[in-house]
Amino acid sequence: MEFTRAAAMGGALALTAALCACGSSTKTVDQTVEAGPGSGSLVGVTMPTKSSERWIHDGDNIKAALEEQGYQVDLQYAQDDIPTQANQIENQITKGAKVLIVASIDGKALTTQIQQAADKGIPVISYDRLILNSPDVDYYATFDNFKVGVQQALSLLTGLGLKKADGSDGDARGPFNVELFAGSPDDNNATFFFNGAMSVLQPYLDNGTLVVKSGQKDFTTIAILRWDPATAQRRMEDVITSSYGGGALVQGVLSPFDGLSIGILSALRSNGYGSGDRPYPIVTGQDAEVASVKSIVSGEQYSTIYKDTRQLADVAAKMADAVLKGEKPEINNPTDYDNGQKVVPTFTLPVVTVDKANYQEVLIDSGYYTADQIR
Repeated sequence: MEFTRAAAMGGALALTAALCACGSSTKTVDQTVEAGPGSGSLVGVTMPTKSSERWIHDGDNIKAALEEQGYQVDLQYAQDDIPTQANQIENQITKGAKVLIVASIDGKALTTQIQQAADKGIPVISYDRLILNSPDVDYYATFDNFKVGVQQALSLLTGLGLKKADGSDGDARGPFNVELFAGSPDDNNATFFFNGAMSVLQPYLDNGTLVVKSGQKDFTTIAILRWDPATAQRRMEDVITSSYGGGALVQGVLSPFDGLSIGILSALRSNGYGSGDRPYPIVTGQDAEVASVKSIVSGEQYSTIYKDTRQLADVAAKMADAVLKGEKPEINNPTDYDNGQKVVPTFTLPVVTVDKANYQEVLIDSGYYTADQIR
């Protein structure tokens, strides 16, 4: 699944041009929506939380894209509370939603609600996080999640000098001390990220080029529930205290998400990293959140994985529009996303590694952020 960063960037930027986000508008949800599909129908959209800026962007972009097509939208955020999200979906079904777009908190926790939707003939589109153990998930819109992990691992190796930007071997030989973090164990994407990263890193761990001094390598041990930055910060502090005495330094950290990266960097900073003879390690990330992009520009976080949520929102809106019109949505991956009950037809989008060298081109020149937002 490996491809060059240049190729990935080209594909993503080309797709950005083709799938630009629609402008926002203001409409209120009318609970007495039309009975049939088409303009005016209600679409229920549920997002996990507003604590991560990416989910705010996702929700806003989906709402704008659907409203541009004439649909009404009930957009809800569950603040990472599973019962709240379940209730929100049930309420959307009661209101008469004709299709549901769901970014789940826990992929295994919504089978009852998805069954309720199926019983009323309401199609369900799983958004970025695959809903598990249900035969009633109709479509899935996401990014290439295995590739996210691959790109994070390659960026870690590049930052350490073991790889060059073009993918060829670098001049560094190691050994390098690294620590590994993984995402929330109830998020199906987290295992894709982890498996993608380990497909690249495992040979370096096996031959001793990379050394995990804490010994914590398995997914269950390094996973951070609910992607919580404070939990990641505490774990990093514990690892430094228990495994990095006698002058040993952390030289690299595989972090799967920018929120975790900020917590990890805070722990490193409080232990003297970033000054004198204790430089920041190479720290990866994901989602190109503003705080992390600023951190990259200032030389703290090394990289992040950019996933253009404008594109993903557009794909999901087009899926909803197609099913409401009785058509089959476009997919490009019919094989890889098995939720335990079925292989869910999927459209995957490319990802791009962003670092200090290319953030201007990828994030600002494309219009994803303004220069003022990154200052």
